[in-house]
Amino acid sequence: MSIDESTAARVAKLARIKVEPEALPALAQEFNTILGFIEQLAEVDIEGVEPMTSVTPQSIKRRADVVTDGDMQDAILKNAPDAREGFFAVPKVVE
Repeated sequence: MSIDESTAARVAKLARIKVEPEALPALAQEFNTILGFIEQLAEVDIEGVEPMTSVTPQSIKRRADVVTDGDMQDAILKNAPDAREGFFAVPKVVE
């Protein structure tokens, strides 16, 4: 695929990037270089290669999913300016 100057101008307009007309040939060449690199990547054989998230193998440290804190409703609501029925009470904002 080859990008010409009119396509480069359209891409710049869609990206809302101001490009002077004299810079369009260089921009089109940059796009063509990028597309050439992508075509090179498409030629690489990746059969049997596992996807990876990092270049070094890492395992995520996991913790047990247990409740370690809680049942402190009274202590939490002690500093509330207004608490009703075990909840924070706030003034009505929308009528």
